Amino acid sequence: MPEMSFVVRWPDGREQSCYSPSMVMHDYLTPGAEYTVEEFVERTSEALTVASDRVLAKFGMRCTSAAQQMEEIHGVSASYRAGAVRVLSMSGAELL
Repeated sequence: MPEMSFVVRWPDGREQSCYSPSMVMHDYLTPGAEYTVEEFVERTSEALTVASDRVLAKFGMRCTSAAQQMEEIHGVSASYRAGAVRVLSMSGAELL
């Protein structure tokens, strides 16, 4: 199952490297695009849920890394009342 990472810049300039156990994130985010903090949280939450569901279907258990990443994004987003999150890069790799 392919996995991927993506790097974002929060409204205050902080950069964060994020993980998804599935390439599905490409269906929800576009490199170079900006999203309101609220929209970014919604999109990544939905994508990470789909990714975790795919892991469940393939391996019989949910992906704890996806859940942890979603929790981190929610935690960081709570610091921002407004502003935009920019997707700086997205890259993927095949799990061995």
